[in-house]
Amino acid sequence: MIEVTIYSVLYSLLTRHRIVLLKEVMGERYLPIWIGIPESDAIANHLQGTTIPRPLTHDLLLNVIRGLNGTVHYIVINDLADDTFFARIAIEHDGQIKLIDARPSDAMALGVRANVPIYVEPDVLARAGILESPDIRGQDASAEAPEEELGAFRDFLDTLDLDKLEDD
Repeated sequence: MIEVTIYSVLYSLLTRHRIVLLKEVMGERYLPIWIGIPESDAIANHLQGTTIPRPLTHDLLLNVIRGLNGTVHYIVINDLADDTFFARIAIEHDGQIKLIDARPSDAMALGVRANVPIYVEPDVLARAGILESPDIRGQDASAEAPEEELGAFRDFLDTLDLDKLEDD
């Protein structure tokens, strides 16, 4: 498994679509995953340190897991089939690790709350990962680009038909 971090939660100014952008910890690839609005808000709010007076769904789930003496160990994006990503939540209970099927967006929202690593299976990253490329930005390859400019990601977005996408 390849460890990734949540690099950014991206919001379209023209549509209601949201993307979480994962980046390899020990590499240069990015993995964009389309997610729903509630999940993107749950991830972004937690990463920004926003406090909510009452537990939201992912807070509730973590409270239930901990209340039943379980521990979240990691999240893994484990498959990609028919343009849909799949994930698993690794939970330890009674000394055994159980892998629970989940949508990646829900798994990541839970994972940031539990402060656990997020992994991607190598095959998934090989098929869906993208690289930042100075050539796409039209810049000299030797010139340093600001980190927020992700030319490869913008090129990838330009090829998508957003009308055909559904929230996960």
